[in-house]
Amino acid sequence: GGAVHLFERDCSVQIRNQKVVEVAPARMHPGLRARMTDCAVRLVQNCQYRGVGTVEFMVADELTNPDARFVFMEVNPRVQVEHTVTEEVTGVDIVKTQLKIAAGLRLAELGLPGGEGSAGSTLRGFAIQCRVSLAPGGGAEVTRYREPCGEGVRV
Repeated sequence: GGAVHLFERDCSVQIRNQKVVEVAPARMHPGLRARMTDCAVRLVQNCQYRGVGTVEFMVADELTNPDARFVFMEVNPRVQVEHTVTEEVTGVDIVKTQLKIAAGLRLAELGLPGGEGSAGSTLRGFAIQCRVSLAPGGGAEVTRYREPCGEGVRV
């Protein structure tokens, strides 16, 4: 079976293991990106994984280092809350893609735009997702809320 990647997200900013800021793509060296995405694709191919999912790694050095060491953490076999930042930078509707896979479509039938090597798309800009957190040390309640607006804003 085939497999493709939709690049990566950086979720280094966390509070008590809850992701607070997601950035896609990560500001990383292209060589490190190639190594990590290749590893993720080979992992899911060897497991004969079918569906969308997120392969998580932890990097033990600066993302600008092409030779940075990284270790596998887990595979999340589902659409994650953070999937929207990946959708924004790839143009791929991940939920629709998962539904097509569940309906029995094969990789070549999904209509992915395609990219270089094992990429399922090309990158088209940057996206940031931020969450409101009421973690200890912060406020006890949200007292005011105004949705952001403007071109490229997704709420």
